[in-house]
Amino acid sequence: MIGLEQVETMIKERLPDAQVIIRDIKGGGNHLEALVVSAEFEGKTKVKQHQLVYSAIQEALDSEAIHALALKTYTPQTWKTAQSVV
Repeated sequence: MIGLEQVETMIKERLPDAQVIIRDIKGGGNHLEALVVSAEFEGKTKVKQHQLVYSAIQEALDSEAIHALALKTYTPQTWKTAQSVV
């Protein structure tokens, strides 16, 4: 099992400006949800954004410390828009 803070740290090492929220979906520590907001996502497709995050946690995925990850990525502007909708 991997700690939620460890996952957050791994993502922030790859995307230093990121705001990261990690949540354990099932309570077992290996099915996670991540919300990541970063200016590095500007001009990138969702696929490229997700690839950046996955590259940051690849070791945990390979070792199966993380079995599943539901991922939501936003630029600062799209995050601001998403917050005003809710």
